[in-house]
Formats: sequence, C-alpha cells, structure tokens
Amino acid sequence: MTYATKLTRTAPWVGAVLMIPSLIMLSQAAQAQSDEEKGLQIAIEADSRNNGFGDTEATMKMVLRNKQGKESIRHIRSKTLEVEGDGDKSMTIFDEPRDVKGTASLTYSHATKPDEQWLYLPALKRVKRISSKNKSGPFMGSEFAFEDISSQEVDKYKYKYLRDDELDGRPVFVVETYPQYKNSGYKRLITYVDQSEYYTLKTEFYDRKDSLLKTLVFSDYQQYLDKFWRAHTMHMENHQSGKSTTLTWDDYKFQTGLKPSDFNSKALQRLR
Repeated sequence: MTYATKLTRTAPWVGAVLMIPSLIMLSQAAQAQSDEEKGLQIAIEADSRNNGFGDTEATMKMVLRNKQGKESIRHIRSKTLEVEGDGDKSMTIFDEPRDVKGTASLTYSHATKPDEQWLYLPALKRVKRISSKNKSGPFMGSEFAFEDISSQEVDKYKYKYLRDDELDGRPVFVVETYPQYKNSGYKRLITYVDQSEYYTLKTEFYDRKDSLLKTLVFSDYQQYLDKFWRAHTMHMENHQSGKSTTLTWDDYKFQTGLKPSDFNSKALQRLR
C-alpha cells in the first residue's frame, strides 16, 4: 500500500491534492513519449513511401553564390542505388567547368554504422577517403556538407514531433531530429514534412552551439512511376556566412539497371 493510498483512505482530499503533481508529471511524460513516437512514425512513413525505387540517374546544375551574390556554376551527374536493409549508395560526377571536370564522389550510406565516402580528384589521379571527422565539411565548396549528401536513414536520428503547421499554404508536420552518428556538425534539425505526401519541404540546421546555421528549401516536386516524389529544386542558404547553393535537378530516370559493381572506389577513376 502506498503512502498516497493511506492518505486517501484517511483524508481523501489530502490524498487527491498530493497526487495532482504526480498525475501532471505522468501526463507530461506520456505526452513527451507520444511526441517522440509520433516523430518516429512520421519518419518511418516518409521512408517507406520511397522504398522500391531501385536506382536512379539524373543531371544537376549547382549554382554557388558568395556573400556578394557572385555566381559559380557546375554541371553534375548523379547516380543512386537502393540497398535493401541498409543505406543507399550514391555517386556524383562533375562534368563542368573544366577545373572540376572528372571530380567524383562516392557515398555508402548506412543505417547504423558510420557512412563511407570517397572523393576522386583527377588532378592528383587518386581516390581520397573522407574521414568521418570531416563529415561536417563543405562538399566541393558548396553550402552542403558531406553529411547532407548521404541518404537520411531513419536509424541515424532520434525524433520529436513538435506541432502541425502550414508552410506556403500546405499542411505540414514539424519534426525535430537529433543526429545519433558521431562527428555531426549539427545539434538538431527541424524538418517540415508535407502531411499528404510525406516529402520534406524545408529543413533548418542548427550548429553545435544550437544557433541557426542553414535552411534548405525543397520545391518543384514531381512524381515518378506514380509513387516516387523528387524535388527538382533545392536551395540551401547559410545564415552565418551569407552564402547559398541552389541545386536544379533534371532528366530523372528510374530503374536503369545500375549494379553494385558500378559503385566502388575503383569505378571512380574510370568514369567519363
């Protein structure tokens, strides 16, 4: 028999008063747990809607802007292979301008262990492995970090549902995520997820000091194979440096027959 039960039997109003704080704490704990579970549920649903794409190829234009607005343009090819039971494999190949032509990156994303990334530099004629300690560094001078270009596996994060909201007239879930992998440059991310199709419309990145670092906006979504949504424009703005990067995607192709052997570090040197 608990102390509160004894009090309730002898003086019901005393027991009731003493139990109020406990009930409030239990309610708050249940709510917090519910928010975490709902955040995870949203992430799982978003991930499941992208399962089964097999592989993709696409072209991309990358526009880098400095604080003064001066632009630098790069043309890139992208390849992605879906890996069942683990993170995806992806490759980016730079075609223009001449000073970066032939540069290529390879990423093995993983659900629970650290991602693996390589960079081929044609000027050096060698493949460089990216240390896990450098994942927060900029990818090819852009405002995207190496960790931003790997696939966002569900198990890499913890989640907390914050609220329902609206973004540009669209109902969204607002979810806070916390990286669980080592050497992330972020303390947390806040993601705005479309409530109907479960694709991301905006992500806010907070640095290790919990200051807003960057905002990534996704737009111009198109659906492929009656299932898979892809944003054709991604705009990343760095609030601390004043720089930005815009990615414009085109020529998406699905299920082209890419194989695991197309995604290894030796293949980077053979790309044309």
